Amino acid sequence: MIAFPLLDPLQFEFFQRGLFVATAASTLCGLIGVFVVLRSMSYIGHGLSHAVFGGAAVSSLLGLSYFVGAGVWAVLAALLIGRVSARSPVGADAAIGVVTTASFAIGLAVQSRNGSVSNALDTVLFGNVLAVFTRDVAAVAIVGVLVVAFVLAYRRELTFATFDPGVAQTAGIPVARVDAMLMVALSATVIVSARVIGALLIAAMLVLPAGTARLLTNSIGRMLWLAPLLGAVIGFVGMYVSWYAEVPSGATITLVGSLVFAAAYLGVDVARRRALSGFDDHAALV
Repeated sequence: MIAFPLLDPLQFEFFQRGLFVATAASTLCGLIGVFVVLRSMSYIGHGLSHAVFGGAAVSSLLGLSYFVGAGVWAVLAALLIGRVSARSPVGADAAIGVVTTASFAIGLAVQSRNGSVSNALDTVLFGNVLAVFTRDVAAVAIVGVLVVAFVLAYRRELTFATFDPGVAQTAGIPVARVDAMLMVALSATVIVSARVIGALLIAAMLVLPAGTARLLTNSIGRMLWLAPLLGAVIGFVGMYVSWYAEVPSGATITLVGSLVFAAAYLGVDVARRRALSGFDDHAALV
């Protein structure tokens, strides 16, 4: 009988759940990451992951569902960042730093004072395929459908507000509302991804697939399908590498994404050098 070692992990239900959530969450990170990269918002992805940790700590302490506590906390943090940065002389980066580091500090304080929530918070911080349950599968599926529907419905407005918010506002596009919905979508993506990727590494997955796609194309239309595709491949491969290397899933997914980005960067660089070399040769002949 022919053995298929790649099928071995699939006999375990927890791996099946983890594989689905990792692939779906990485796909979501790739999709919403397009706007994170184009708007130079990578720092806010890093900040929201810290905010999720604070919400998870409080929800664990109060006995609430992770998705309820962390979800409400992250959305409020995202909207607060937008309000502070828009209506005060404090810049967006400073607003992110103040709100999210305070949230992270609350999480650390709760963790240090209550040892019973420590294991749950470690899962949120670093990701753990063993902690992925049926409710996580349902949550990532629901959020995935909603985020995809949002991007499809508001693609024009998101694109316009991304490249020229001033003109978009003049043209009648409710830029503030679109930005708020984008922040909610980003928060939801971070929340459902934290259990398998880990809050400390989500920021990387918001940037790596979309950043790789940006290296390969200048079209936002192509980025919107290429980045999720790259995210899905990275999440899928990363989960298998995690299984065989016996390394936390979040770390392997991020490392696979980094390798894909490095390969694309080097490939584009080589192609650019060849094009310049061909141009120089042509100029010499002329």
